[in-house]
Amino acid sequence: MQSAPEKQKKNPFKELIDPFVAFAHAPRALWGVNLTYLIEGMCYFGALALLAIYFNREVGLSDAQAGWIVGAFTGGITLAMFFFGELADRWGVRIALAISLLLMFFGRSLLTVGVAFGGSGMWSPVFFASIGGLLLVVLGYGMYQPAAYVAVRQFTTPKTAAMGYAALYAVMNLGGFIPGLLSPPVRSAFGITGIYWVYTAFTALSVLLILGITTKASVIAARRSSRGVDHEAEEAQKNRVKEPFELRRWLREHPLRDVKFSFFIFILIPVQTLFAHQWLTLPQYVDRAFEPWVSQNMEFFVNLNPLLIFVLTPLVAALTSKVDVYRMMIIGTFVMAAPTFLLAIGPNVTLLMTYIVLMSVGEAMWQPRFLQLAAELAPEGKTGQYMGIAQFPWFLTKLLTSLYSGTMLAQYVPETGGQNSELLWLFYAVIAMLSPIALFLARKWMGGKLKTAAVGASE
Repeated sequence: MQSAPEKQKKNPFKELIDPFVAFAHAPRALWGVNLTYLIEGMCYFGALALLAIYFNREVGLSDAQAGWIVGAFTGGITLAMFFFGELADRWGVRIALAISLLLMFFGRSLLTVGVAFGGSGMWSPVFFASIGGLLLVVLGYGMYQPAAYVAVRQFTTPKTAAMGYAALYAVMNLGGFIPGLLSPPVRSAFGITGIYWVYTAFTALSVLLILGITTKASVIAARRSSRGVDHEAEEAQKNRVKEPFELRRWLREHPLRDVKFSFFIFILIPVQTLFAHQWLTLPQYVDRAFEPWVSQNMEFFVNLNPLLIFVLTPLVAALTSKVDVYRMMIIGTFVMAAPTFLLAIGPNVTLLMTYIVLMSVGEAMWQPRFLQLAAELAPEGKTGQYMGIAQFPWFLTKLLTSLYSGTMLAQYVPETGGQNSELLWLFYAVIAMLSPIALFLARKWMGGKLKTAAVGASE
């Protein structure tokens, strides 16, 4: 017979609700970070969904050229995280977030005003203005996302960590859904540059919010209440961060020296190509292959995934917080990759919606836990660095996918002429399935390494 405490411990409803209750009492500074992350999710994904079309129509580039630019932009962000991820550890969360948002504000302003420079095609004035704007966004975002995850690491307890990472991922995706409702009417009335000005204004608002809500006092209070940081620990941390750079020590302590960890992050590249296709392929596919009522509301379909992620991620995190990471990787990547075969049947609204829903379920199962693992495996004071390094395969994914996505679109889903989208998505489905298959085959070799890390993070 089970005792009352044992019955209560295994109460599934209580296990589902407890993480939400604990997170509801999070410090004000963490809620400030989440609010700006919501706005940034709207600005980033909203601008990204239209970026290839912007370079097609406003700059005069071909599908292949536009794909290269978008790939370089998204890949550049991830590469910037690799180099700038540690700045939040050095400067502090508040300063890093404010500087990064300022850079993105100026970058989006330059991108939007770029059409006024005139010209058309590669190396034209509008091309250089647009590239300059994207470069500033790259630099800003390179320190923004790692800084946000450093904030979660500092402002949560071991009990609320899983929900903290899931909530950050969820609000970003909620922001990513908003353009699906906001963008079509604004774009219809004022064009792509009109909706880009809206995102620029919201970025300015984020700067004001991060300075107003995440004050220095609120950050210190959040760290002490969540992790029990005292003055001595803070001073010791500052001294460690300010140690001079030494190449030999950097190489010796580099996480990529761990073969199993490196395998774990790099083997996700095939399934991550589906993320890249959400802005490299899906917008043009919906715009060109579907009937007018679908194509005219392209942003809604393209940005439906973020809304689903917002709803699903906290629920999945609460239900699976004690499941080891590696098992979630296998199941989640399979659930995400397999529905791509539905698109290989042909353009159909029902199949498109089914694909988006199922792949979103799979994404919610593994992506936040992967980010949690990268942050929790980091030694104290190196969370930003580890987050940047864990994103490096994502950089390769964006870069590699952009090299062929535009050419594949021009070949199988051209703007005019015959289309064969079925073969396009069949190729992409086979590529995505390589990740869950490889993870499954390597499960014995990986052993309990990641399981131990996950359990430790959730206790």
